[in-house]
Amino acid sequence: MTEQKKINPEEFADDQRVAYLIPEWKRLTQAEKDAAELLEVDPAMKELAEKELEEISLQKDALLEQMENIVGKVGEREWPNEIVLEVRAGVGGDEASLFAEDLARMYLRYAESKGWKTRSLDESRASIGGYKEAQFEIRGENAYRELQFETGVHRVQRVPATEKAGRTHTSTASVAIMPIYKRTTIVINPSDLEIETSRSGGAGGQNVNKVETAVRIIHKPTGMDVRCTSERSQVQNREKAMMLLTSRLQQAQDEREARERAADRKQQVGTGDRSEKIRTYNFPQDRVTDHRIKQSWSNIEGIMQGRIGPILEALEKAEGGDLSDGGGTTEDDE
Repeated sequence: MTEQKKINPEEFADDQRVAYLIPEWKRLTQAEKDAAELLEVDPAMKELAEKELEEISLQKDALLEQMENIVGKVGEREWPNEIVLEVRAGVGGDEASLFAEDLARMYLRYAESKGWKTRSLDESRASIGGYKEAQFEIRGENAYRELQFETGVHRVQRVPATEKAGRTHTSTASVAIMPIYKRTTIVINPSDLEIETSRSGGAGGQNVNKVETAVRIIHKPTGMDVRCTSERSQVQNREKAMMLLTSRLQQAQDEREARERAADRKQQVGTGDRSEKIRTYNFPQDRVTDHRIKQSWSNIEGIMQGRIGPILEALEKAEGGDLSDGGGTTEDDE
């Protein structure tokens, strides 16, 4: 295991997140030099100088740790163990909503097989069933690392249950995997927020239905809005909504940066763009195809039941430049 490179605090003097700590770092550094000089010129002060150097070293270590917690350790890739899964119906009407629910169920069953914890944050259902939009919280070791490449447009080709003529329809749903980082570069100005409250619907007891516990937060500069109804109190729902908003804003920023980097890369598995068509689920041909790595898998029913491990492994290998042994064919389905 390689040793993590320590940050140089003075390189972050212009970083507003830690700028207030820099003067104290400089003061300690100067005190350290003074004590070292005293040790050299006056051996009689050796014990006192060494004790002072030890105390200064402890203070500098504590200050350095505080800065690292804010800006992140240099060279360290943080893999969050908590994510928000968001699914939205795309084109295809009712069938798109049903497909969105199928995708959500696929990921939740995979999470269950991994022993991860899941809970619903908010759901908006279509008239015949399925999701117009839904968000779920997933917690578990390596949750983001394993699901990070699932963001994008998923396409389904199948005969809907309501189709009497037996024709195959094509519908889409979008998936977003939003990591919950302990450290984030996003700073939200409270004046940029518009907060609305309402009564939560559904299960949860009389309190949920009679008191305005549901919270909707609108980020005015971007028009982005989030809603949370999963908690019993307005305060808790507000905290969850802020968490979700921060994740969405962070992901939007990450997407922009990833698109800029992708121009210089052969593989673009990790661009994280919600508008990119990444995968097709073809039921008549019993085939799931990931268009980014041009590989296909059979047993579509098993995959929809959450057995997506081979696909996730193939994507991780592709991101690392190794396309071998992905567990599927190279048949594309454009």
